[in-house]
Amino acid sequence: MPYHVRAAEEEEAKASLAVAAASLITDYDSVIIDNGTTCHAVARELAGRPLTALCLSLHAAATLGAVPGVRVIVPGGPIEPDTLAFLGSQVIDAIRDMRADVLLLGACSVSASHGLMAATYEDAQLKKASIQSSSRRILIAAASKLTQTSNFRFGTAGDITHLITTSDAPAETLAIFNDEGVDVTLV
Repeated sequence: MPYHVRAAEEEEAKASLAVAAASLITDYDSVIIDNGTTCHAVARELAGRPLTALCLSLHAAATLGAVPGVRVIVPGGPIEPDTLAFLGSQVIDAIRDMRADVLLLGACSVSASHGLMAATYEDAQLKKASIQSSSRRILIAAASKLTQTSNFRFGTAGDITHLITTSDAPAETLAIFNDEGVDVTLV
């Protein structure tokens, strides 16, 4: 589905999720901001704050770079048309070279039986590297993503330190995160 269509879906929920996620970021944190529409919404909330941000999409980088305050880093390399997400080995190298305080992570889907998933192999590899390079890992996902599956697994509930989701999230999925000691926030 095209980026602009996904960005227009659940706008109010994404805005609430973004506010909650931004409240977990401390000034002067180093942050990896995943690609995707919800992470882009978080970038809008973080604009102007004193942070260092490695942005995995041009959408987030442009949003943060348009306002003084954030030191914006982009990994370079090719970008995916439409989503403007960075692709390729340069991105993984940049992620591995950074030790981030926080990862703001999106997911195409979260399945109780299959874990955290992405639609493409390349995106799953970027997310996996980001998890390994971050101290706190915040998954931001509307409840609609907590009942879907995708093709490529990049992690489990235990890889996340915080889950921010909407109040209509399925109890059985939330229980999996709670059982792993994940701090769950409902908005």
